[in-house]
Amino acid sequence: MLLASAVVVWEWLNEHGRWRPYSPAVSHHIEAVVRAGPRAGGSVVLGQVDSRLAPYIIDLQSMNQFRQDTGTLRPVRRNYYDPTSAPGKGVVWEWENDNGSWTPYDMEVGITIQHAYEKQHPWIDLTSIGFSYVIDFSTMGQINRQTQRQRRVRRRLDLIYPMVTGTLPKPQSWPASPGPAAAPPAAPCSCPQCVLVMSVKAAVANGSAGPLQPPAARKHMPESGAVKVPPPPGPGAKPLDSTGTIRGPVKMVPSQAIRRQASSTPAGANAVSPASPPGANGKTGRVALATLNRTNLQRLAIAQSRVLIASGVPTVPVKNLSGSSPVNPALAGITGILMSAAGLPVCLTRPPKLALHPPPVSKSEIKSIPGVSNTSRKTTKKQAKKGKTPEEVLKKYLQKVRHPPDEDCTICMERLTAPSGYKGPQPTVKPDLVGKLSRCGHIYHIYCLVAMYNNGNKDGSLQCPTCKTIYGVKTGTQPPGKMEYHLIPHSLPGHPDCKTIRIIYSIPPGIQGPEHPNPGKSFSARGFPRHCYLPDSEKGRKVLKLLLVAWDRRLIFAIGTSSTTGESDTVIWNEVHHKTEFGSNLTGHGYPDANYLDNVLAELAAQGISEDSTAQEAD
Repeated sequence: MLLASAVVVWEWLNEHGRWRPYSPAVSHHIEAVVRAGPRAGGSVVLGQVDSRLAPYIIDLQSMNQFRQDTGTLRPVRRNYYDPTSAPGKGVVWEWENDNGSWTPYDMEVGITIQHAYEKQHPWIDLTSIGFSYVIDFSTMGQINRQTQRQRRVRRRLDLIYPMVTGTLPKPQSWPASPGPAAAPPAAPCSCPQCVLVMSVKAAVANGSAGPLQPPAARKHMPESGAVKVPPPPGPGAKPLDSTGTIRGPVKMVPSQAIRRQASSTPAGANAVSPASPPGANGKTGRVALATLNRTNLQRLAIAQSRVLIASGVPTVPVKNLSGSSPVNPALAGITGILMSAAGLPVCLTRPPKLALHPPPVSKSEIKSIPGVSNTSRKTTKKQAKKGKTPEEVLKKYLQKVRHPPDEDCTICMERLTAPSGYKGPQPTVKPDLVGKLSRCGHIYHIYCLVAMYNNGNKDGSLQCPTCKTIYGVKTGTQPPGKMEYHLIPHSLPGHPDCKTIRIIYSIPPGIQGPEHPNPGKSFSARGFPRHCYLPDSEKGRKVLKLLLVAWDRRLIFAIGTSSTTGESDTVIWNEVHHKTEFGSNLTGHGYPDANYLDNVLAELAAQGISEDSTAQEAD
């Protein structure tokens, strides 16, 4: 049933068979191209509106999303929803994924959640629409009914999706004519790229395996001079070489003749438009690119490359496409068509491979690191410090303030001229005493500082809650384990002139101690041993020495909830980033990364570890 008005949401089909919505901004961009009709060229470059979607192009005639670096084709659709529902109000419901970023729900799920939210229901069970989840609006959480795992959800406002009124076009139709039906089509563009694109699309629409020449030029091309596209490979066919060219006798037209005919095509020539109605020329409807088999795709790619060269249009460079690469020459040809339609250059290469580990290294090749003693360190359980009360510890870092300023204590948010507002276990100091930290000068209730110290690690150190200045030596709650470090004879990307420092962390599972979140409860240790890498440069060795201090102070790891898996009571990284990818940087945890060493030095400094720390440890 067609509505009088609706919101339009463009969606793509993922590998699980779910239709996933594009964002409102992207949907507006696609809809603008659709409403522009044939003059827009029939291709949508998504990177023009969202830089994260730079590899993607939508071909509106085949209704497919094409990823240019991998050759992946996915169906897209133009779907309609009630204008009073969530997309018509600019409401987006999202859930927090394992990486800590937010993912929008499928549109029908978001609409269902928003409807319950507007009815002020305390919760909504999504079982009726095929999902084993409950959304609790009081806690803004998603609960898995089977595992009881919880995730955060949020409701945010975004752009309203594009609106359409009147008689709606059928879903997945293109072009959507914005004007009267009798309006004459715009004259096709005569630039070489558009002539090429229209000729290829017209050939596909006609189901032709014939010459792919500019439409106006084909009428005057003598039959004997046609560029003959090779037939599908048979038992005696010549194989394709790595450039997509068939080695064998192929009859070709001299390039100058084709170049003259292509350049002489007038702007108003009666070319077959790629958006022509199916019955306009008595032929059957256009064949979707996604339905073509490998042989036809290869023929298209070969013909396209030859027409490009013959017509003087710059060729599309295609590299490293031999073998079983995900990007084969046929898909590279389609990419050339779509990118040419958008007027963009493209250079396809084989997708880089993840390289987590270096090549195998023998024991004889592993060397100790000059200037660094030993090749491993162990940590044991924390030894409790005795003999000093919290008040005695803080006395070293504080100066009493007899006449406090009339401002807030940033711990309890009460005025410094009034008693502390802390309501927990009562420290032994008076609640109205005020002290100033000696180095940074920030002022607090001493009562609040003692309470903050009691809730921390109680290791004799204090960190200013305002500026994070550390007093004393900060230590952590890292569980027992082993840290190994040595040189291997391989170079990291971006550091070709030096070898590599490999660090191996090993922490076994165990039982949490009194300093951990759940004393007496077991904890897991996933992914150990963990291999990390530094360049064996002057700065790389400096970072290693500071990491050794951090390890001794139990600051590299902690026990908590994994941001990746959501698992609680497990060993996690503790705010000092490591590079765990050796030969690539696909995950963001590898090389090259020009700023990494400086960044990790800053992270270590935030933990109170600097070059002075190494001298302290030596003492």
